[in-house]
Amino acid sequence: MLPIAVDAMGGDKGPGEVVAGARQAASELGVPILLVGDPDAMGDPGDLEVLAASEVITMDEDAGAGIRRKKDSSVVRAAETVREGRASAMVSAGNTGAAMGSALLRMGRLPGVSRPAIATPIPVPGCTPTVLLDAGANAECQAAWLVQFAQMGAAYFTGRYGVEAPRVGLLSIGEEPSKGSPLVKEAHALLNAGDSAGLGGQFIGNVEGRDLMSDRVDVVVTDGFTGNIALKALEGAATVMRDAVFGVLMSTDEAVEASEVLLPLLAPLATEMDPDTYGGALLLGVDGVCIISHGSSSASAVVNAVRVARDMVDNGLVERLRQAIKG
Repeated sequence: MLPIAVDAMGGDKGPGEVVAGARQAASELGVPILLVGDPDAMGDPGDLEVLAASEVITMDEDAGAGIRRKKDSSVVRAAETVREGRASAMVSAGNTGAAMGSALLRMGRLPGVSRPAIATPIPVPGCTPTVLLDAGANAECQAAWLVQFAQMGAAYFTGRYGVEAPRVGLLSIGEEPSKGSPLVKEAHALLNAGDSAGLGGQFIGNVEGRDLMSDRVDVVVTDGFTGNIALKALEGAATVMRDAVFGVLMSTDEAVEASEVLLPLLAPLATEMDPDTYGGALLLGVDGVCIISHGSSSASAVVNAVRVARDMVDNGLVERLRQAIKG
């Protein structure tokens, strides 16, 4: 396959952890990698191919202004490699808005897509993750866009997890169709009335925030404002619970002794709940595979992001989305 372009300069831990993860991915997965960034700053790339980019859009920089002013930034150049057919996908742990904007401007939207959406896997212990979208690309939405998010989310879920006709829910404040904002009520009516032809999944109606980490639903659709708040709330709660559990296990001599038994049992759960395990979110609706990783991504997260990118290229994600929107 064509190389996967990795934005070497992106993220809180770039370029060190990003380059280390890219080298590890190339070694363990056998995937060709194209590192994009400043060769003098990224350290030793090993045998990986490097595409020089002289600028960086920082994490706190305005994404739109950064893309306009810094055309030789690593994230912009990474997106261009996909458009030009030099890379099969791009991965960035940098500024989310810049990664999204670069992918949209350089790769373009798929025909018929009103707005791309960020699809984020939410871990569900012991089960397949729940995919939440939009997780932050579109703060304000129209009901018809939510229908498209449902179509794209179902196609992505099938392509990534192999589940035909995934269960699609609409995030609201109650299960009844009468509950929710005007946007949610209108979207529910469209999805329920058959205007979701070609959904590729089964619409199960409204779901609530408590369902995000349950086995009740596979794909949860909402606007980007609500979705991002829900995602960050879950991340914050998971962090608090993790720290609280480990704090208790280290609190007394008896607890430390008990932890020798409990920690090996808790370790798989900790891994399952770790965002690094999932590699990152996908930007659905652009004409290419774009992985947007967490800003604090470690080398392990980069490996997993490259793995997801490879799998989505192999599974023909872009063509799946194209057909889903046509349907």
